[in-house]
Parts: sequence; structure tokens; C-alpha cells
Amino acid sequence: MADDVEGMTQALQEDGFAFIPGVLTPEEVEIARKKIDGLKPFGFDGQGATDHYKCVFNREPYWLSFLDRPGVIDLAEATMGQECHILGQSAWRSHPGHNGWQPHTDRIFFEVPEHLLLSGEVKLPIYLCTAHFYLSDITEQLCPTYVIPGSHKSGRPLAWGKDPDPQWHGKKLQPVLCKAGDVLFFRSEIWHSGSQNRTQDQTRYLMQVHYSHRFIAQQFSPYITWQFNPEVLEAANPRQLRLLGNHKKTAYD
Repeated sequence: MADDVEGMTQALQEDGFAFIPGVLTPEEVEIARKKIDGLKPFGFDGQGATDHYKCVFNREPYWLSFLDRPGVIDLAEATMGQECHILGQSAWRSHPGHNGWQPHTDRIFFEVPEHLLLSGEVKLPIYLCTAHFYLSDITEQLCPTYVIPGSHKSGRPLAWGKDPDPQWHGKKLQPVLCKAGDVLFFRSEIWHSGSQNRTQDQTRYLMQVHYSHRFIAQQFSPYITWQFNPEVLEAANPRQLRLLGNHKKTAYD
């Protein structure tokens, strides 16, 4: 549950992910879907069988509400510190024909011998996590996210596209089936994959927010020409401003 931050933190340590049901109401889901339908491609955005819109928080103030949702932001701060921030925020539409099957790890910061992680002699810090806000009811036919529970303890990366059917200690990738409004919060080291839209007439809608420690650089494209939208900064609350990068001064500033 969203208020069980301790339990969700433990799940991230043991399973590599935490599931948070009912973060968004049905009304909020419907509004978010309509807002995604109204997005226009810009910069590194892509369109086709998969529409991918990057850094949507900078389009208009509406998107700020996804950065500090109760339960989600509490888990981010509990695991990555009170000065954590976002690396990015993406909106997705996956149409019939979409194929996101590419088992991988998002980021391994350093490799560790597996036996040290399994024995508990070494405990991996949580550096970077992604929150998937599902805006569709997810079935096996409609693009579920697949994960191998505990695979972050492998201590090694799973390269994009190198193994289409990976196994770890006899476990295969398992689909996360859920309702619109639910959130999957997972760490960057877990073995996971997107999947296919096998339906004939349904589109999967998804909002993605990436959280990390402050010391990890934010990745706001198109990078060298990046500028914050003044209307967004004006509307943001103090916590949201911090998540966008308005940090307290430190020894390295």
C-alpha cells in the first residue's frame, strides 16, 4: 500500500521492485490519457507504433503532479534521499503492433560477485529507480512489463537484446498485470522488459518518471539547448522545484 513505505523499501531490497496500487483515480487516469493524446512531438520524441514523448513535465504545469505523488515520492525519498531528483519523465502510447520485448537492465553502477549479494555480505545501494504509472488496464495481451524478481542480486548487467529469454536461478521473466492507476516502482539493476501489444484495437497508455540521487546528472533532452518552461517553474511547489533540480548548496557547488 502507498503508506507502507517501510514495506515497499524492503521489497525494493529483496525483489527489486515494489507495486503500489490505486495511486491515480479513474478520473485522473482519463484526464492523463487525454493529455497524452494532445501532445506534439518535439526534440527526441518518437512516433509510430510507439509514441514516446520525453520530458513532458516541461510542456505544461499539469504534468508536475506526477512527480510527487504520495507513496511514490515517499518511497523515492526513503531510498534515494531527501535531495533526490528526477532524471526525466516520459509519456507513452503503445499501439497494436508495438513490440517492446528487449530484456535488459537499465543501469548497473558497479558489478558485484553474486554470492556476496545473495549472502547479504554486500547490500547494493539504490541509486536509480523508475516509476511506471499505468494508464490502461494491463493484460497479457496489452504490453505488460516483465520482471525477474530478485534479479538485481545477480550483480551483473543484462545487455539490451542479447538474451531474448533470460533466466536467473531458474526464474523467468514474469508479467506485471495491473489496473489503470497502479504504479510499478523498480530499481535500475533488475532484469526486465517491455512486451508486445497483441490486441487488435487497444492502445496502452503509460507515464514514466525516473528518480535518482542528487549526484546523478539529470538527463533533460535536447540537452545543450534545454530551457525550463517559465510557466512550469512558476506553478511548481517547493518539492517539485527540488525534483527539477533546485537543490540546496553543497560542498561541490
